Amino acid sequence: MTDRNPVVRTAQGAVRGSLHDDHAVFLGVPYAAPPVGAARFAAPRPHDPWEGVLNATEGGPTAPQAPRRLGALEMTAYFGSGWVRGPDYLTVNVWTPRNQSGDTVRTGVPFGDEPGALEPLVQFDGARVPTRPGAPVMVFVHGGGFVAGSNRASLYDGSRFARDGVVLVTVNYRLGIPGFLDLPGAPRNRGLLDVLQALRWVRENVAAFGGDPGNVTLFGQSAGATIAGAVLADPAARGLLSRVIVQSGNGRGAFTPEQAARVTARAAAELGVAPHAEAFARITDDRLVEIMPGLSGIDLRTATAGDPLLGLSPFSLVLDRQPADAVTAGQGAHADLLIGTNAEEGHLYLAPFGTLGTSTAADLEATAALFHPDPARYVASFRRGRPGATAGELRSALMAEALFVAGSRDLADAHAAHPGSRTFRYEFAWRSPALGGHLGAAHAVEVPFVFDVTDQPGLRGPDALLGAGTPPAGLAARTHAAWIAFATTGDPGWAPYERGAGPLMRIAEQWETVPARQAAPSPSTA
Repeated sequence: MTDRNPVVRTAQGAVRGSLHDDHAVFLGVPYAAPPVGAARFAAPRPHDPWEGVLNATEGGPTAPQAPRRLGALEMTAYFGSGWVRGPDYLTVNVWTPRNQSGDTVRTGVPFGDEPGALEPLVQFDGARVPTRPGAPVMVFVHGGGFVAGSNRASLYDGSRFARDGVVLVTVNYRLGIPGFLDLPGAPRNRGLLDVLQALRWVRENVAAFGGDPGNVTLFGQSAGATIAGAVLADPAARGLLSRVIVQSGNGRGAFTPEQAARVTARAAAELGVAPHAEAFARITDDRLVEIMPGLSGIDLRTATAGDPLLGLSPFSLVLDRQPADAVTAGQGAHADLLIGTNAEEGHLYLAPFGTLGTSTAADLEATAALFHPDPARYVASFRRGRPGATAGELRSALMAEALFVAGSRDLADAHAAHPGSRTFRYEFAWRSPALGGHLGAAHAVEVPFVFDVTDQPGLRGPDALLGAGTPPAGLAARTHAAWIAFATTGDPGWAPYERGAGPLMRIAEQWETVPARQAAPSPSTA
């Protein structure tokens, strides 16, 4: 890093970032007003303008959340350091490339006498330097079960995207009770509304950072991928993005209003208040975080729906219609879609706790009962397709199907059915040697490869996400390049998916195009 700090003027005010060898970064830039008091349960609104230059050289606050661990697996790089207190946490981090001459940042600064006037300029030490705007833009939504995570996590370092010519934006959004509790008197899915507001901020401001507001790709992983799929299906997103990437999300992962009401009733009982936004607005963030353990274990099965999250989180989106069904009806056909899952998603929820090897037939059927009306029949369908698998392996496969695979397949099929829509599928199959080789191609293992950060120390070691040793040479570079190619051109480098038949790209040491696998029947149909 040099001692020159670039300054960009957004519509709300100027921000000063940090300059590095091949990129600049602006951290903690507000895209919405602070969610404090009653505003925690309101739709986001634009941030008020500020005077002077905002320091964007250090990470900002994060959404209120409890510490998050996954058994023996070290996941700090994924979840981040937890709750960093401060009201102004609805922020984005922005990485932007330097131009080829290496002496400026590919950014622009709105200047001029007329409101909204834009000149593609960057300011260094008071000098305005012409630049060349128009880089593809990628906007990332982190995972964390709708209750944890932030854009400060080291895994989401966007410097490699900027190095390769992309403006990378990572988003904080409201989590837990402020973000997703379904409350009378408050809009639903406030965390989702935050992401939409961040996309509006991108449309208004990304040209000032050298990005093309007409070439925006939204991508997310896990809960962030489910949000990305819901944005694809939301009419409010039209005009805000060109493409969507769904990494291990669920196009059928939303709670029904009936399911959400059970969580709301439990939260109100834990707090001793009425189940209404006005009452919750009087509760402190500390207290809302404190009651989170009391919301676990709620039986969300109803006469018409199983628990799409298998009890792993009391929060999800709350929708009358699943995103896959909305896309079937025609929403989202305007945007290209890249969607996929990992080969052993369910291992993340078993291997770190030692239960991959100790699960029994009873455990297997109990897991199936969380989302299927005939668990014995459903388990039998998995056994037929996986002869010789242990109870733990079958349980992992069941969890993967319910949490990610079925909903991703349905969303891909819905999108691919529309003439003119381009849909691409993948399966990430590289097996992490972590936890004595038991973690495998688990949920989240692909993320370091997408961000091309497999060299981060926090990801390496026997109990870290990538395990000991060195991942295959070139796998991160190739995966990262495919994501960038899709964001730039709409083509990741393999054939589009055809509904129900494939193909999909299997990503491992060797990449191969394979027919879409006919896994066990979807929980909604088996």
